[in-house]
Amino acid sequence: MNEGTETAPAHRYNAALAGQIELRWQGYWADHGTYHAPNPAGPLAEEGRPVPSDKLFVQDMFPYPSGSGLHVGHPLGFIGSDVFARYHRMTGRNVLHTMGFDSFGLPAELYAVQTGTHPRATTEENIERYLSQIRRLGLGHDERRRIATTDIEYYRWTQWIFLQIFNSYYDENEGRARPIVELEREYAQDKRRTPDGRNWCELTRAEQRRIIDSHRLVYLSEAPVNWAPGLGTVVANEEVTPDGRTERGNFPVFRRNLKQWMMRITAYADRLVDDLELLDWPEKVKTMQRNWIGRSQGANLHFPVADAESTRIEVFTTRPDTLFGATYVVLAPEHPLVPELTAETWPEGTDERWTGGAGTPAEAVAEYRAATARKSELDRQENKDKTGVFTGSFVVNPVNDQRLPIFVADYVLMGYGTGAIMAVPGQDQRDWDFATGFGLEIIRTVRPAADFEGEAYLGDGPAINSASEHLSLNGLEIEDAKKAIIAWLEEHGHGEGTVQYKLRDWLFARQRYWGEPFPIVYDEDGAPIPLPESQLPVELPYLDDYSPQTFDPQDADSEPSPPLSKAADWVEVTLDLGDGPKKYRRDTNVMPQWAGSCWYQLRYIDPTNDEAFVDPENERYWVGPRPAEHGADDPGGTDLYVGGVEHAVLHLLYARFWHKVLYDLGHVSAKEPYRRLYNQGYIQAYAYTDSRGFYVPAHEVEEKDGRFFAGGEEVTQEYGKMGKSLKNVVTPDEMAENYGADTFRFYEMAMGPLEMSRPWATKDVVGAHRFLQRLWRLVIDEETGELRITEDEPTPEDRRQLHKTIAGVREDYAEMRFNTAGAKLIELNNHLTKVYSSAADTPRELAEPLVLMLAPLCPHLAEELWQRLGHVDSLVHGPFPVADERYLVEDTVEYPIQVNGKVRSRVTVPADAGSEDVRAAALAEEKIVALLDGGEPRKVIVVPGRLVNVVL
Repeated sequence: MNEGTETAPAHRYNAALAGQIELRWQGYWADHGTYHAPNPAGPLAEEGRPVPSDKLFVQDMFPYPSGSGLHVGHPLGFIGSDVFARYHRMTGRNVLHTMGFDSFGLPAELYAVQTGTHPRATTEENIERYLSQIRRLGLGHDERRRIATTDIEYYRWTQWIFLQIFNSYYDENEGRARPIVELEREYAQDKRRTPDGRNWCELTRAEQRRIIDSHRLVYLSEAPVNWAPGLGTVVANEEVTPDGRTERGNFPVFRRNLKQWMMRITAYADRLVDDLELLDWPEKVKTMQRNWIGRSQGANLHFPVADAESTRIEVFTTRPDTLFGATYVVLAPEHPLVPELTAETWPEGTDERWTGGAGTPAEAVAEYRAATARKSELDRQENKDKTGVFTGSFVVNPVNDQRLPIFVADYVLMGYGTGAIMAVPGQDQRDWDFATGFGLEIIRTVRPAADFEGEAYLGDGPAINSASEHLSLNGLEIEDAKKAIIAWLEEHGHGEGTVQYKLRDWLFARQRYWGEPFPIVYDEDGAPIPLPESQLPVELPYLDDYSPQTFDPQDADSEPSPPLSKAADWVEVTLDLGDGPKKYRRDTNVMPQWAGSCWYQLRYIDPTNDEAFVDPENERYWVGPRPAEHGADDPGGTDLYVGGVEHAVLHLLYARFWHKVLYDLGHVSAKEPYRRLYNQGYIQAYAYTDSRGFYVPAHEVEEKDGRFFAGGEEVTQEYGKMGKSLKNVVTPDEMAENYGADTFRFYEMAMGPLEMSRPWATKDVVGAHRFLQRLWRLVIDEETGELRITEDEPTPEDRRQLHKTIAGVREDYAEMRFNTAGAKLIELNNHLTKVYSSAADTPRELAEPLVLMLAPLCPHLAEELWQRLGHVDSLVHGPFPVADERYLVEDTVEYPIQVNGKVRSRVTVPADAGSEDVRAAALAEEKIVALLDGGEPRKVIVVPGRLVNVVL
């Protein structure tokens, strides 16, 4: 930019002046607590001043404080939520808007291991860097409410919530969580029977504890997990790439059984699905959650094992009507019955394709299970090449007494259903592919609607090939066939109708250092004991060596050894838990990074409360249900939650689960954490590669006649993410330095609808800057710095333009259409610039509303102009202009005139003209008269305010 040179006017709005204005107003806001939102109760209440009943809680998704800082794509959602919050604050609402940091987790630990700097030091340094960047953007945050998950006083309450969940069970009869002590009481009073029928008092204390522990919403389980020896920890499914490697570090992942903490999220599966109907969320996000939970109705079938009918294989299927088409059964490689059902020798006549080339079934199965352990679940599901081996055993199909071979195959997962399927290749493409490769029989049980060869048929139709001496389904449509087969299965003891879910219980432990310690100790018998609340927080000990014990990345049999096991004085501890001092051992795992982000909106409400994680009065005020505003089924929750769609499933699902437990236990009044969800788009960028395929810095590239050059060499343009490796990063710091933060804010909001992704183009930022310069000149004389304001009345046309803009901008801000709000401001500014040139001052009646409407998008410039217009108080709390309805009514209306359905002309009539007057004006229009050629129309239809249709 060439501004700021000797020839530029002394008081022009340029980057240097913008920087001075912005820093001054940011200091003012901080000094005056401008964005402080008062609570009804507690330390953040305002003495002697009741809180407004009209409140708004706006929340951004928890950012992770990366050491690389922000690029211009990161603040898109933050600026959008800030504009929304500022608008509503100006209309008089009490607005809570702040930001914290999701600062535990693997990235900080890996970086610390690489650099030798403790993760707390790097995390706190990153937070300060992040804060300096977002403060430079002028975001209106209540900084008293800022938290980080690594704050000891924060994770004290994360541990407290863990204990609430641990000390609860899910009462199926009541459909809610209840305290575990109530379950113990029911057993003690013999209101609930023990598994083996003995009275409660007959059991040892250890036996009683095992029964109680089996009901808890948090429990220890020997479960299949993703073990990454190269990282020295287990990782969640979502942290595994499609090729079976860790997202961080690219290490191989193996499926193996380990004792781990699990959270019983599956108990809430139905509520998590059903309550989506209560939420104002994008439909695509609701669909993603429904699909992840995967609720499906069907039947559990019991297949007796041939020659060992006391052993049965349980199979869940959503299509029990296809049972006659089952030609084999498949077990997941991890299924507990695999060893028992693996025969010693191959049955006579076994197809060689079934053996995997091994000499015995035991060898074939062992080799296959070892190979499967090296694959991720995603890889197993998406792999089109179906593999497997025969166990050497058979089951009996109960409807026709046919013997079906039992296979082990990796396309069946232990985590869904029962870990076993009945394979119906005629009606399932995966089964078709497997059966085709292994030479297995294919029987269609549904008649295709037309000729259908070469693949499974998934459509509707009547049942075929589905009859035996026991039962016939032939001719029945699918739903009727399902009902008939389920009734028969239940009557004969071969199965029952049921509901299943894809959702699995949540693996809630990591063998890492940088995470929340568990508030659990183990006694001498190895039983887990929850700590009393009085002993919270369990602080993470400071370790000089926080590297996990890693192993050969291919060593699938290695055993985890968490870093906390090195803190011997911390692990081995003597505590008095109510029955005298005893020795205990602390849990050396830590919680996953998801834990801290499950409840942070509640701590924003009451961040300094030492007595509770949130005061009930404050919780009801900010997130409690509001039936009068949102209807009888209002679930409560934050009024607006803004963030990327990449968190559509896991974070949101986990947060909803935690919140529902807290709701069941009476700790919160809202059923859901987030009433409304908004997914912003992404800012992407062009990158450039030279002839060698190496990226060149984007800022060095010049465009000439549609081609691109760097250093004289032509380069290739590509479009995608912004990142350091692509050498196309642009930082908000650069934008603030070169144009000012307000210009950057306006440009990002003006690029397009907030929910859409869009390409970044630094050269286009100058357009936003010039708009602000023109607006500045309407109020300030560039040469003298004096006001260019008059108290004269504007013209009626100017007022009409102003109030149309006010009405449109109010609606756009309320509906988060910030790009169109900006466009309307530009249009009004252009109109006023034409009318009020340098020779005429701008009427105050026009200038002040324009400045106020600009404030949500460009708060610093608006504050400066507002003050120079003579106002002492900040405009942050309003007023926001209100349109005068008189100026929204048009004096005239233009009607398009259609002749036989095609627009032939237009006519302008007074806005209050009646239908007959409109008809007459249309027929008198010159082109219509010519078309009529002296004749009369067959029909004339007047649609008031819209069009005239003439039928010849």
